[in-house]
Amino acid sequence: MAPILLNCTGSDHQEYIKQQVQVKNPYLDTMEEDILYHFSLSTKTHNLPEMFGDIKFVCVGGSANRMKSFAQFIHQELKLPGNPEEVRDICEGTDRYCMYKVGPVLSISHGMGVPSISIMLHELIKLLHHAQCRDVVLFRLGTSGGVGLAPGTVVITDKAVDYSFRPQFEQVVLGKVITRSTELDEGVAGELLQCSSELQNFPTVIGKTMCTHDFYEGQGRLDGALCSFSHEEKLEYLRKAYEAGVRNIEMESTVFAAMCRVCGLKAAVICVALLNRFEGDQITSPHDVLVEYQQRPQVLVSHFIKKRLGLAA
Repeated sequence: MAPILLNCTGSDHQEYIKQQVQVKNPYLDTMEEDILYHFSLSTKTHNLPEMFGDIKFVCVGGSANRMKSFAQFIHQELKLPGNPEEVRDICEGTDRYCMYKVGPVLSISHGMGVPSISIMLHELIKLLHHAQCRDVVLFRLGTSGGVGLAPGTVVITDKAVDYSFRPQFEQVVLGKVITRSTELDEGVAGELLQCSSELQNFPTVIGKTMCTHDFYEGQGRLDGALCSFSHEEKLEYLRKAYEAGVRNIEMESTVFAAMCRVCGLKAAVICVALLNRFEGDQITSPHDVLVEYQQRPQVLVSHFIKKRLGLAA
């Protein structure tokens, strides 16, 4: 059912519709109930507008523990009432993903790789649509392998690219390949870069992010169970990537960018480089150093959110 529009006529009505989260599936309107199976939520059993209607920022990341930690962190940063340690997993009825709501912020895990984040995004975008959310910004917070960057550098993605450095995502639908653009919102990226300059000792760049199908062979690693190329071939591929503007490598950005773009959602990808892939394949930094690196995208997005809400010092 379409939302009731109060005092919205003409151009105001059109602007209201434009601001809402859109889905690109005409069949959803014909369904009596939409079961968001992997979230353990439903339009019939849950009042989604009441639960999620005030969401303005959605932060997603691979690790369930990391996204719980982020929920607790943003709870403290926004100085919300209650105990941050008591944030509740809304998806506790399933073990696929975790979800935490902290004021206007939603923190969700997406697992590893394109298939896992793709499933989550379908249900997340439907959730935001059913909840009648407007003016939402999505962020993917993650870790990555740097390409010519020092460990600890944060990369804000301007375009997510595939293995051939093309800014596109290919989805096979009914045996046919559908190609979608993976450009991200320039305004949000620029705003994030400005936020990074306001933080101390926070090395940050804007560049292309290459999305691969796996962690080992797809990323040119020499330390997997399989390896069909030489060290020289690996370095040559990384050099070509660097020359094409690629500054880091991960496994989710293309589908994230493509789906957000198709549905008209402003989105950004912010990943920290855990190592420089020109210098090796294995992550060897001490645990405490890696923990601090992994917190950097969270700190940056938290600063962005506080500025948007008028809470930054």
